[in-house]
Amino acid sequence: MKSENPILHLTVGEPIAASFARAAAAMRAANQGKPLTPYFGVAFEDVGTLFSVFTPKRWELIGALREGGAMSIAELARVLKRDYKNVYNDCERLIEWTAIEKDANGLIYAPYNEIIVDMKLPDRHAA
Repeated sequence: MKSENPILHLTVGEPIAASFARAAAAMRAANQGKPLTPYFGVAFEDVGTLFSVFTPKRWELIGALREGGAMSIAELARVLKRDYKNVYNDCERLIEWTAIEKDANGLIYAPYNEIIVDMKLPDRHAA
């Protein structure tokens, strides 16, 4: 496992400079021999893209994996009472976006204890 209490951060609208600053701070800490707190994050340009990846059915899928632990896609489809092909496609998409993973035995699992969604609002322009 990645970390004892891993958290996935989903960020919408974060300026690229913030990501670079986070990476630079981690590199400085590593160079100084300081312990690092793992950061797992995925950035989305806009909320529509986030919602196209993290649909209600996919949130339900992640929840089922958190409750039931690692399982095959067929078992997951049975638990969710959904078509295998649709669950398979959802798993592939969520693996692509690092929200779930496949273990060495081919079982799907949700590796994060939390998923935090952070939406940055555009800066307000002076009137």
